[in-house]
Amino acid sequence: MKFTLRAYIIGFVASLALTLAAAWLVWIHVSSGHAAFSHSFLYAAVLTLAVVQLFVQLVFFMHLAGESGPRWRLSAFVSTAGIIVIVIAGAIWIMGHLNYNMMASPAQMESYIQSQDGF
Repeated sequence: MKFTLRAYIIGFVASLALTLAAAWLVWIHVSSGHAAFSHSFLYAAVLTLAVVQLFVQLVFFMHLAGESGPRWRLSAFVSTAGIIVIVIAGAIWIMGHLNYNMMASPAQMESYIQSQDGF
């Protein structure tokens, strides 16, 4: 794929259209009092639009589809994405365990508050 000004404009318009489509879906859902469509449909639609926009960004702006020969950009992208997934998954795992191990029961918290306030 030859990357020209025309390709960048197509990518920009596609990204803008996908962003506005997701915002419009959420706006319609909220302005109708959550009655326009179900929450699960909204989640699926916004997630689908996000994935499509990811591919538009990768193709039109990061040029991952137009490379001939060794795919260095693609391998660098996959490595970076893998590291990001590992860091995010690890952070969520650690926070989940901290939440489980550090949270006291409501009775224990009430007892602690009363012992600290002198009630």
